[in-house]
Amino acid sequence: MSAPAFAASPTEPRQVGPAEAIHFPVELGLPGADVLHHTTLFDISQALSAAASLRDGVNRVLRILEQYHSLVRSAVTLLDEETGELYIEASNGVSQDGRLARYRIGEGITGRVVASGTPIVVPDVAREPLFLHRTGRRPDRPGEEVTFICVPILLDRQPVGALSVDLRRAPERDHDQVLKFLHVVCALLALALKSQRPIDAERRSLREENQHLRHELQERYALPNMVGTTGPMRDLMRLVAQVAPTGATVLLRGESGTGKELIAHAIHYHSPRAQRTFIKVNCAALPESLIESELFGHERGAFTGALSRRKGRFELADGGTILLDEIGELSLTTQAKLLRVLQERQFERLGGTETLSVDVRVLAATNKNLERAIAERTFREDLYYRLNVFPIFVPPLRERKPDVLLLADHFVEKFSAAHGKQIRRLTTPAIDMLVSYHWPGNVRELENVIERAVVVCDGQAIHAHHLSPTLQTAEVSGTGATGSLEAAVGTLETDLIQDALKTTRG
Repeated sequence: MSAPAFAASPTEPRQVGPAEAIHFPVELGLPGADVLHHTTLFDISQALSAAASLRDGVNRVLRILEQYHSLVRSAVTLLDEETGELYIEASNGVSQDGRLARYRIGEGITGRVVASGTPIVVPDVAREPLFLHRTGRRPDRPGEEVTFICVPILLDRQPVGALSVDLRRAPERDHDQVLKFLHVVCALLALALKSQRPIDAERRSLREENQHLRHELQERYALPNMVGTTGPMRDLMRLVAQVAPTGATVLLRGESGTGKELIAHAIHYHSPRAQRTFIKVNCAALPESLIESELFGHERGAFTGALSRRKGRFELADGGTILLDEIGELSLTTQAKLLRVLQERQFERLGGTETLSVDVRVLAATNKNLERAIAERTFREDLYYRLNVFPIFVPPLRERKPDVLLLADHFVEKFSAAHGKQIRRLTTPAIDMLVSYHWPGNVRELENVIERAVVVCDGQAIHAHHLSPTLQTAEVSGTGATGSLEAAVGTLETDLIQDALKTTRG
């Protein structure tokens, strides 16, 4: 007898040699079915090894069984480790509602198979009272008699699911042959399940970690957590609350170190896109030769060193938000290409011809005077108007002096925890020095100053000598000593008394 001729696709029917005189499909357990067993098992192993996921592989297995052996219906039921219930991973011939059925271990025929680890053959489904019919009542057609066979899927000798098939009832069927064949199929399914479970566990862990991190970010950038009670900060938070739920393009303007990136995060995490990607691009940090590739991606061979296709930042941010920081540093050439993306949300990868469309919200930030840049012809006027849909000016720290102490306390708490210190407060001279300084580096400079003070502090309070030497310079900070020695001693005594009163709470 000649061997079967294998087809190109593992899910397509094969042509059997004419000497075999076998025409498929041949029902399991009937004469001639054993001829197709090896072919079926080979196709099943190929399908499972080529599948992108366990569910895809199991669906392919059921389709192969249907093609070769004409099952009335079939299903693979697996054990949910979290709930302890059985659910249908894949099925063939089962209605959409039936696929949602769940069983407890020991419940119904399938539940008993998983509980005992032994197969069950029901010659006539209509006469079996243990059937729950959660996947639909059998037989499907009046007068049709159906045989049900359920075989456990064993992983490390423990039942983790079951393969069940419905066959047209036939007195001449060899049930032992069917069980032996289905046991081999279940062994292949068990191997696929064993290799897939670590991947699924890692995927679940990553998904849970991702959700946890997103939740932390949403809390961190929540508007009530933004430090500041002055008028400029209240106006800023009101604007953020207004624009965040929309899809409008936002242009964040302000001096370096004022917290424009923080505001961009707050806008994203208070928008409908909060669960999607947030991509940040520092336009000033990318060289001119790479900026286009970074923003729009490139095809293989687009330039020397482009060994494979690479997605750009806009493509990665599809469905989410992209922040173009320091956008005033872009060259005129890149500005022209960026303008098209902002207008049409379309672009081509570098070296490619395919036009890609993205759904992305654009936030831009700059500390440059764009109006002056337009007059000097270093920034495109049309790009400016495209970006300037909803401008937000972030105030410098010198315009919100009452917030300095709040920010300082916030940073003391933050860095004390980070560096394992038990620092409780700032002394009065330190507070005076912080408030009187003009902060050219804005909030970023204040943050750095407080971190340094926390690092060098060896007690529970930050004193003036713990602060940066820049703040302690009289000419810079405006805190130089004036008056007589007697007045200076009196001021020192007053500070010491106030410090003692604060320590003892009066």
